[in-house]
Amino acid sequence: MSANDPILDFAKAVATELGADAITLGEDVLARYAEHTLPSPDVRPGAVAYPDSTSAVQALVRLANQFRVQLYPISNGQNIGLGTRSPIRPGQVVVDLGLDDGPGGLQAGYSRELRARLDAEARAAIRDRKAPHPISQALQEADVPRLQAMADAAPGLLLEIDQARFKEESADTVAGKPARKLVFERGVDSLSDHDRKYAKHFTSTLTVWIAPDGTPLAESRREDFSGRAFVVVSFEQHDGEERRFGLLGDRLVTLHDEEHALAQGAGEREESRTERQLQLQP
Repeated sequence: MSANDPILDFAKAVATELGADAITLGEDVLARYAEHTLPSPDVRPGAVAYPDSTSAVQALVRLANQFRVQLYPISNGQNIGLGTRSPIRPGQVVVDLGLDDGPGGLQAGYSRELRARLDAEARAAIRDRKAPHPISQALQEADVPRLQAMADAAPGLLLEIDQARFKEESADTVAGKPARKLVFERGVDSLSDHDRKYAKHFTSTLTVWIAPDGTPLAESRREDFSGRAFVVVSFEQHDGEERRFGLLGDRLVTLHDEEHALAQGAGEREESRTERQLQLQP
């Protein structure tokens, strides 16, 4: 990393404003956040930031704009259906949106019935490697970053809005109730210099519905990217996500989250759809 690297300047500014614990360039940490489940090489981030408040998220966005670095919040899951923490593009700054829900932190428990079903799937896999394993697959989508994002949705939503440009506002309804629909856009200038070389078409639209009192009710995100690599290889990718919000006390939580992705190129086509629900206990 050179002395005039924008990531280094960004990290110094974050450490000065938010404290040394708010960001790291440590090799071991970057290596862990680079790992993913795809057969392709790991995607190494430029740094990892740990905001501990909404104001810290706002500071990260402001400094990222100042130093022209790209942020990647692991709570928004743009690695759709993979459940991994690595960024989409090398050099992006991963923003790890943690949740401290008390002295013991955020905790998840597995019932005896659930553990018994997991054991049954494991035994079935020993007998038949092709045996279905829906419970273990579902739990892969309930990893810690996903749970953090659903249990505390406001920081991730704020980060998305701050990195987009406001387009328009109109009256609408959500579940039969009045709402305001806010539409935001991101253009090709939001892509890295590397991706811009191959981009022929890129659009990113974020739509947020808010109640009359300003509480977010729902969100829809769409991204379409197409281009050409190595002169003869055309590709395209279409990602989308819909989220429905609710309140737990004064905290915004994601009650329903559905992601879908379609990628095709070089004669290959891959499509995925993932749906998650959060049920609030009394």
